[in-house]
Amino acid sequence: MKRFPFLSALVALVVGLTGMTVSAQHLDGHEIVRLWPNGAPEPQLDLRPEAMRIATEGDHVITHVAEPSITLYLPSQETSTGAAVIIAPGGGHSEIWIEHEGFRVAEALSQHGVAAFVLRYRLAREKGSTYTVEGTELGDMQRALRVVRSRSREWGIDPARVGVMGFSAGGELAALASTRYDAGRTEAKDPVDRLSSKPDFQALIYPALPHDQRLTATTPKAFLACGAMDRTDISQGLAEYYLSLARLKVSAELHIYAGVGHGFGVGSSNPEPVADWPELFLEWMRVQGLLKNP
Repeated sequence: MKRFPFLSALVALVVGLTGMTVSAQHLDGHEIVRLWPNGAPEPQLDLRPEAMRIATEGDHVITHVAEPSITLYLPSQETSTGAAVIIAPGGGHSEIWIEHEGFRVAEALSQHGVAAFVLRYRLAREKGSTYTVEGTELGDMQRALRVVRSRSREWGIDPARVGVMGFSAGGELAALASTRYDAGRTEAKDPVDRLSSKPDFQALIYPALPHDQRLTATTPKAFLACGAMDRTDISQGLAEYYLSLARLKVSAELHIYAGVGHGFGVGSSNPEPVADWPELFLEWMRVQGLLKNP
């Protein structure tokens, strides 16, 4: 699968941080759209530009988010299914592992007709941060859902088939978005904020689950996956999450991979069968009726 060279990513970051007022740049040909073109609410007191490091595994890791945004991976018009997924990579709420839990996942989905949007969200547990997980980070995810719906016609998306996917800490964010949503704020001056923030489905991949889950019979249908060798709060917690959804008669599917730990994402070194989880997710989407043409 295509890699994302550090140089081009760095150039894109520099371009995006030169004080330009435009709401979109490009990363390796993929458009980057700011969630709030005129500046995000709750502005960070730390005015540093966005920062990134390279992990020993070669992954790109965002260590500071100055402006929340989504990177677009749109399928061709011929292959588009009309479905869309907003992807929240993990990183303990202090950084974002944006390649193997973001860009590679989005590329795999877009190649199969699913529009994918990789979320850069502000970090609540970055050193010195004044943000919160259930306030700022969740607000960024909710805004991403509204933005995608607001531009659904332009991007060839059915606004009733927009879901969330999250990995590790990003999985917590996706789970929160699936239980803390609204139908839109009718009094909002910004028309984007008048749109629903409820996901139509959720995909939680080795998620750090919220302590207060607030599951109900109207919680979005779920695709769940993790490794059996992950932390018990994740592997056993996800099994309990599945059972809770089943008791509420919410459609859910769970995959726990024997001998697999945390953080597999989409990577060239993933062993079978865990390497095939994106195909299982796509098959789940098909069975759920999410892959119809728009």
